[in-house]
Amino acid sequence: MSQYNYQDQFEQTAQPYQQQFEQPYQQQPQQLEQPYQQQPQQSAQLAGQFAQRFQLLATNIERIIRGKHEAIELALICLFTEGHLLVEDVPGTGKTTLARSLAASVDAEWRRIQFTPDLLPSDITGVSIFNQAHQKFEFHHGPVFANIVLADEINRASPKTQAALLEVMEERRVTVDAEPHPVPRPFMVVATQNPVDMDGTYPLPEAQLDRFLMKISVGYPDHVSEVEVLKGMPTGPQVERLPVVARASDVSGMIDFASRIHVADPVYDYIVALCAATRTSPHLRLGASPRGSLALLRAARVKAAAAGRHYVVPEDVKALAEPVLAHRLILTPEAELREVTAAAALGEILAGMPVPQAA
Repeated sequence: MSQYNYQDQFEQTAQPYQQQFEQPYQQQPQQLEQPYQQQPQQSAQLAGQFAQRFQLLATNIERIIRGKHEAIELALICLFTEGHLLVEDVPGTGKTTLARSLAASVDAEWRRIQFTPDLLPSDITGVSIFNQAHQKFEFHHGPVFANIVLADEINRASPKTQAALLEVMEERRVTVDAEPHPVPRPFMVVATQNPVDMDGTYPLPEAQLDRFLMKISVGYPDHVSEVEVLKGMPTGPQVERLPVVARASDVSGMIDFASRIHVADPVYDYIVALCAATRTSPHLRLGASPRGSLALLRAARVKAAAAGRHYVVPEDVKALAEPVLAHRLILTPEAELREVTAAAALGEILAGMPVPQAA
């Protein structure tokens, strides 16, 4: 691939942001008087402020989740991408704590749904109840109407209940009795599941897995981090005591900024070529769809902003390819017999894919 300057041809926009990031949390956000023209110099400054706020959130969560900076960074990328996160790991590694710490760090509404086999779709989305006083049906919102929704042990609910999340995860609204009800913004579903205990579980279908922007695992902490956890109990930091370091309006403004991070044409080509290669890999029966391409692009923009850049480089795409794409891939029976994983097949594609070079 030819060399390219990723900062060239920076696209401008006349859309105002909800706020500027230099305002401290204690102050009220100020609306811009004039539509903000996104120039490279100004965008570089805002990217730096984005990175500072991103790091502030990550540091706050790391007070609870020790030694898992990468998992925390990926969870925050999901938040600022307006995507959804699936955390799969063995019990006791901090899946639920990660989601709770993320919700506690943002002054936004959050709800927890404990998925069980007897959970009904209306228990998630809400239900219309007849009001005798007004002689009409009134919709009572379910727990999904929150900024951050923790779906704990999502694979323990029936497929019918799991499907209740399909519409709201993609379209950010719930339709009940032909009436659409939008959820608040920002909106993020953080789902957890245990891959070891499979008794009484219902594996998520491919259509629902594809709704999740990323699938990650927290993993066991290293020796030093686990020692710090033990020393901090029971008087150490607790989720309930975490300080709030961002408003919901802060998050919305950062989402708007990240969506306008510049992407050069060779990076677009790299993303499309990477996803197209998964569709022709001999190890894969089903490759990444265009939804996967869009998810990788959106996540790469946030990663660039989190690094203080106002433009995406191929390394951003490469770093996020596995958590964004691997769970969308389906192996062939032959690859499964040879114990080839989706991550390994994707790694082989990445190793053979030429990366565009900066000029």
